[in-house]
Amino acid sequence: MAIITVASNGERIHVEDGETILSGLYKAGFAYTVGCRRGGCGVCKIDVTEGSITHNRPVADSVITPEELSDGTCLSCRAVPDQDVTIRMRDSSLRLINPLLRQINDKARERAEAGSTAPKEL
Repeated sequence: MAIITVASNGERIHVEDGETILSGLYKAGFAYTVGCRRGGCGVCKIDVTEGSITHNRPVADSVITPEELSDGTCLSCRAVPDQDVTIRMRDSSLRLINPLLRQINDKARERAEAGSTAPKEL
């Protein structure tokens, strides 16, 4: 489980292990400009400013260059957080489209955070 923090507004989104940033944001009720959703167009590029990600499938150098990768650029449709991450959107298009999903995600994040701080039984 990882937490995605959106730098522009401080939103904190819970994502399941193996879930992409795009999927996590959509599942939490947020939307933004995306293209093909399969790593082929680069429309969903975002910047990871803290933490690290792994692309869950190969990404072509024509879509995201090695220099961009080293600078923290990723494709949100393929980027899976390895740990908690902070992201910066390339434009201000992130918008809440489903407040109910946001509430559900907030509760899931709170449960996950409470579980991670609970004392371990021997």
